[in-house]
Amino acid sequence: MHGAGEGETGVDDDFCARGFDNIGAWILGRNMFGPVRGPWPDDNWRGWWGEEPPYHTPVFVLTHHARAPLSMKGGTEFRFVTEGIEAALVQAKAAAGEKDVRLGGGVATIRQYLRARLVDELHLAISPVVLGQGEHLFGGLDLRALGYVCTKHAAGGRAAAHVILQKQG
Repeated sequence: MHGAGEGETGVDDDFCARGFDNIGAWILGRNMFGPVRGPWPDDNWRGWWGEEPPYHTPVFVLTHHARAPLSMKGGTEFRFVTEGIEAALVQAKAAAGEKDVRLGGGVATIRQYLRARLVDELHLAISPVVLGQGEHLFGGLDLRALGYVCTKHAAGGRAAAHVILQKQG
């Protein structure tokens, strides 16, 4: 995908490719956009990815601090949303049209959308790697009570498992 060789084939590649099909817009938490906390000191920070981010669609960044939209190469435009998760979803759906909206994280953002039952499908790629403390994705969430069920699972090719959760009803 990034020009670093022939890439992978098999179950992991199939799940990855499916995750990028039909995406019309993204939603990210501010930490996924960059490490800047509090008010934006200036407009110098343009993300982790250089001049051409991998999104190629409108990206709605949840933040408490307003910032002008940021257009990048490849069709990515970051739009900064200060009105909360529902407002970001409404804007992302409008921008995506008939396509899907992908929730890109981080953990706190995904938890907010799960708690509000605004995630239709969640793909988890689980790999047994010990990373330290971090944030707990499901801590304090009762996914069954929120209406989520496992609809698919598959063993991956590189010691990963893929789990699909979907909202029912």
